[in-house]
Amino acid sequence: MTRTTTGAPHHTALVTGATSGIGEAFARALPARTDLLLTGRDAAKLDRLEAELPAAGRRVETVAADLATDAGLDAVSARAEAFGVDLLIANAGVGPFGDFLQASEESLRQTVAVNVMAPVVLTRRLLPGMLDRAKAARRRAGLIVVSSNAGFVPVPRLAAYAASKAFDLSLTEALAAELAGEPVDVLALCPTATRTRFAARSGFGGGNLPGAEDPADVARAALGALGRMRTLVRGPLSGLLLSGPAFARAALAQTLALALPRR
Repeated sequence: MTRTTTGAPHHTALVTGATSGIGEAFARALPARTDLLLTGRDAAKLDRLEAELPAAGRRVETVAADLATDAGLDAVSARAEAFGVDLLIANAGVGPFGDFLQASEESLRQTVAVNVMAPVVLTRRLLPGMLDRAKAARRRAGLIVVSSNAGFVPVPRLAAYAASKAFDLSLTEALAAELAGEPVDVLALCPTATRTRFAARSGFGGGNLPGAEDPADVARAALGALGRMRTLVRGPLSGLLLSGPAFARAALAQTLALALPRR
């Protein structure tokens, strides 16, 4: 798919899960001309980013919120609409490692709430305003949803996480097809293993898998791919194996969007 933007950066970006890993990398990789609204649960780390990232004429604001809760979603969506966001990066993600029956119900509920419901709710609430502003300014909005290589396959001992990322991938592919005629670029980002705190927090262990990518490389690649493709699969092996199926899925989604009646 060919980029249809003028090359100008987005004016205002919301990044969820911005306090570490790929989310923090997005916050640091976005152009200094892009105002930032950053959210996460760690208020101290948000304060650090708010102090480090401002540049001349740039707004950087933060909102500490738990996206697993209605109150957190309400706070973030209200701030984002007031901020005038034109780029939404739905990055926040959690998931327990281990046998499904050994996981607590609370951790499974949190996985579904953060990985599934939060992207759905924020996208549904924010996209209408993003599209209106894009049309009025004759620009393009942007949506990046962070899925995973795990979204393509069932993964034992990461069953709920992989299933949630499969949802994210399918949702984003469908949105890209539905919104093909609108002034918005949509990208499903599917990283391979990345050097983040996810492994430690999920219970997998304190270290990262061999060959894990630098989150800064992932963020820069995603920003470069936005408007040029609909799914970006990362990883030296998985990228080679899954890019073909990703292209086929996107093509099928577009065919279905044309074939199915609108309501």
